[in-house]
Amino acid sequence: MDAKKRKALEAAGWKLGDAEDFLEMNAEERQLLNARVEIALAIQRQRKALDLSQKELGARLKTSQPRVAKIERAASDVSLDQLVRAFTAAGGKIVVKTTKGKPKKGKPTKAKNTVVLEVSTLAGE
Repeated sequence: MDAKKRKALEAAGWKLGDAEDFLEMNAEERQLLNARVEIALAIQRQRKALDLSQKELGARLKTSQPRVAKIERAASDVSLDQLVRAFTAAGGKIVVKTTKGKPKKGKPTKAKNTVVLEVSTLAGE
């Protein structure tokens, strides 16, 4: 959206944001949703890189093609575990790395630990 249109809408009293704002998601919910969507997209890329149909991936997972379609769009009834299983069944590799943060000198903030979920596909993305 261009700046002129945005200004006009805000001047008219409209509140602008994204779907996450509309759903009033907190930071944790946003992180989980983003992770689910990224894994679902990686599943689709990996499946296509192997030239597998959704039906063929379903056979590897012992599930149906419609279920694979739901997995690839990160439907709400698909668990994170199912997403990970589908990705590995499609030949993807998952590496979990944990990093420990340190508080910066002179700042009274808490150290933040980070878990990086590295998803590797044949497509190289």
